[in-house]
Amino acid sequence: MTGDIDTFNTGTFVGRIWRPEAKGPAVVVVRDGNVYDVTSKDIPTMSDLLERDDPVAYVRSQTGAAVGSVGALLSGPIDRSVVHLLAPIDLQAVKACGVTFARSMLERVIEERAAGNPELAQTIRGRVTAIIGDSLRNLKAGSAEAAKVKSALIEEGVWSQYLEVGIGPDAEVFSKAQVMSSVGHGGDVGLHPISKWNNPEPEIVLAVDSRGRVKGATLGNDVNLRDVEGRSALLLGKAKDNNASCSIGPFIRLFDETYSLDDVRNADLALKVEGEDGFVLHGKSSMKEISRDPLELVSQTIGRHHQYPDGFVLFMGTLFAPVEDRGVPGQGFTHKIGDIVTISNEKLGALRNRVLLSTECAPWEFGVSRLMRNLSSRGLL
Repeated sequence: MTGDIDTFNTGTFVGRIWRPEAKGPAVVVVRDGNVYDVTSKDIPTMSDLLERDDPVAYVRSQTGAAVGSVGALLSGPIDRSVVHLLAPIDLQAVKACGVTFARSMLERVIEERAAGNPELAQTIRGRVTAIIGDSLRNLKAGSAEAAKVKSALIEEGVWSQYLEVGIGPDAEVFSKAQVMSSVGHGGDVGLHPISKWNNPEPEIVLAVDSRGRVKGATLGNDVNLRDVEGRSALLLGKAKDNNASCSIGPFIRLFDETYSLDDVRNADLALKVEGEDGFVLHGKSSMKEISRDPLELVSQTIGRHHQYPDGFVLFMGTLFAPVEDRGVPGQGFTHKIGDIVTISNEKLGALRNRVLLSTECAPWEFGVSRLMRNLSSRGLL
């Protein structure tokens, strides 16, 4: 399977685990199929590690204390009483870019036109596709050609705020989740109970330091409530930021001699959704089709206009937009409670989560203040 354990035998992978004896998290590195705790006063947090000029050289120089095998952590339970994987970030802001792929951009337009009603989506999809076709696929966002397409779409009466950020000069950048709130591999992801039409969003997530330097990449699920956001773009925050609505992991692969930003630019992601009802959905997303280069998205996120002193991670959007019916004809795909979502890439591994309501997921309780108190009690600050 794409993203199996052998993935971690090459490259430099770092992450975070929960250590029950410390009642808190630890920074770890993967080495020879095992995981080693390299937390210290030098790097009490993942943010501190990524702020170093050469985090690869640093973790390679640290022996660390053996914690267990990668396989055991990837398959183990998420329980505060045992060692388990956490999201591989801590103090970083969690940012996301939307509408960065032509196909998913069309789906956002359809959501808006349908006002969150999946029954109308199929009819609107046919009309919009007939007008636009594939003409946006190779269009460079913000270009003169994009401006001409914008004018033509306005004349046809199908212009949308989603097309504005999809082919206009300014990317959509929003805050996906609160600092320390993301769940990791094996955890449950949450859907707000008001949503009846939703789906996973498989994405590559960049790890960026406070100076805007991209240090590595990982996988993420930018859980999407299509009906909520479709009713109004002003509901984006409510649609995106809920308990357990963001998953990241399993590890960050640092840029080194084996992995670079070009690997990100050429990455293919696989998605699998397995329902308790026997339903199986396969999807994919290819970074080769993104409308804006990853570095452009980074530059639109950080700069003189906005600083992130603890760094940030950046979801870069997805090509995946599910239209396959699940149940009622014409209503497309939506999650059911108990779905297992697996997002994988051959060079980043596999991120797996179960879908529940956000009200049924474990409540988010370990925030920044508890992290600081915990690190202080362990003599790490």
